Amino acid sequence: MTDPKTRTTDRREFLGVAAAAAGVTILKPSLAFGTQANSAVRLGLLGCGGRGTNVMGSFIENTSGVLTAIGDMFADNLAAGKKELDAVSAKFGKPAVDAGHLFKGPKAYEALFSSKDVDAVYIATPPFFHPMHGEAALAAGKHTYLEKPVGVDVPGAKKVMALSEVAKAKKLSLAVGFQIRHASAYVELAKRIHGGQIGQPVSGAIHYFASAIKRPDWPSATPAERRLRNWVHDIALSGDIIVEQNVHIIDVTNWFLKGHPVKAVGAGGRAGRTDQGDCWSHYNCVFTYPGDVHISFASTQFTNAQWGGVAMQYYGTKGWAEAHYDAPVRLSADTNWEFPGLGKESTDSAVAVTGKFSGALDDADPNKQKAFVESITSGNLLNEAQQGAESALAGILGRVAAHTGKEVTWDQLLKSKDVSDPKMDWKQFA
Repeated sequence: MTDPKTRTTDRREFLGVAAAAAGVTILKPSLAFGTQANSAVRLGLLGCGGRGTNVMGSFIENTSGVLTAIGDMFADNLAAGKKELDAVSAKFGKPAVDAGHLFKGPKAYEALFSSKDVDAVYIATPPFFHPMHGEAALAAGKHTYLEKPVGVDVPGAKKVMALSEVAKAKKLSLAVGFQIRHASAYVELAKRIHGGQIGQPVSGAIHYFASAIKRPDWPSATPAERRLRNWVHDIALSGDIIVEQNVHIIDVTNWFLKGHPVKAVGAGGRAGRTDQGDCWSHYNCVFTYPGDVHISFASTQFTNAQWGGVAMQYYGTKGWAEAHYDAPVRLSADTNWEFPGLGKESTDSAVAVTGKFSGALDDADPNKQKAFVESITSGNLLNEAQQGAESALAGILGRVAAHTGKEVTWDQLLKSKDVSDPKMDWKQFA
C-alpha cells in the first residue's frame, strides 16, 4: 500500500483531475447531502470478494456514484478488486481509484472510513465483522450500506439495531443488503398480499436449495488465512448457511407477513459436505409467525449438482401467492395475477456465489443501489437497521432451534449473550 504522505499528487487534486477527464462532478463535503443534479456520491468499498465486487460494479453502472477508495484484508484481493472495478468505471466514463486510496489489512476499515474523499461506504466483509464495521462507519460520519446478515449472533444483531438511532442522530442513511425488497416483481406481490388478496395468511413453504460453494485450497496459506479466506464455510465467521445465505427468503417472509417469527423448531446437519469448514449442509425448520401462521423452511448447500432453486409459497384464506428468484412470481385468488416477462427458471449453480440472479431479481440490485444513492443526494434518508436485525435474528432463531433440537421462542433468543468467537488474532494479517 502506498503511503499517502509520500505521494507527490494531492488526493483532492488527483480526484478533481480524474473526474474532470471523465466528465463527473465529485461531491465536495459541503454538497454531500445536496441535490446538485450532476454531483456524484463518493463511494468506498470494504471487502473485495465476489459479492462486494459485483455489487460495487452495479453501483458504478446504475448510479451516479463514483468509487474513490477500496479496502480489504488481503493485498491480492485488493489488486484484483481495483483492476475489475477500474475497468467498470472506465466503461461508464468514471475515474479509476487512486493508488493512494487502497487500504490493506485488519485496520483497512479505519483508514477507509476516515478518508475525507469518501461520502458513503459499502461493507461486504465476512458477516462476523458487520456490527463492528457498521458501527465504525457511522461513527466516522459515512452513509452506510451494510451487507446482510448484519450479525452472526444476538449481541451483534442488537448492536446494529441500536445503530438505527445513531444513524438518525447523525442524519445518515443506513441500508442493509436485502435487495429483494426492491425487486419490482416482489414489490408488486407484497402490495397484493398486504392488500388482502390471499386473505389472512395461514401457512407457507419456503426453500433455498443451493449446491456447494467452491473455494480455492490456498495451499501456501496458513490454516488461519485459509479459514478467513474461505469464511463462507465457517459458522463463527458466516453465521452458517441459514443466516448467511438463506436469510434472504426469511427476510422476504418477514416482509410479506409484516413481522418476525415468534418461535421455531428445527433440524439439520453437515452430512454431504466435503469442505474443511463446519457449516451445515442443510436445515429444516418450522417458523411460527404472529397469528399462528406456520412457515416450513428447507435449505441445502452441498453436492456438485446444478442449481436447485429458491422459492416461496404462502397460503391464505382466499388464495395463495408464489415467488421464485427467477420465475414465476404470481398469485391465485379471486383474481389471478402473474408478473409478466420473467422468462424461464434458472439452472445456473454459479449464481449462489455472487447473488446475481436473472428473472424476478433482474432489477433488484440496481433499484436498491439507486435508492441508497438517491437517499443521500435527496436527504430522504434510509434506515433499515431494524428490519435487517430482525431478519438476522430470525435466521439465528432457526439455527439455534436446529442445533439444540428444541423449540426456541423469540423472547428466549433475545436473552442470549452468546458471542460468536472465531478465536483468531487479526494482527497476523497486517
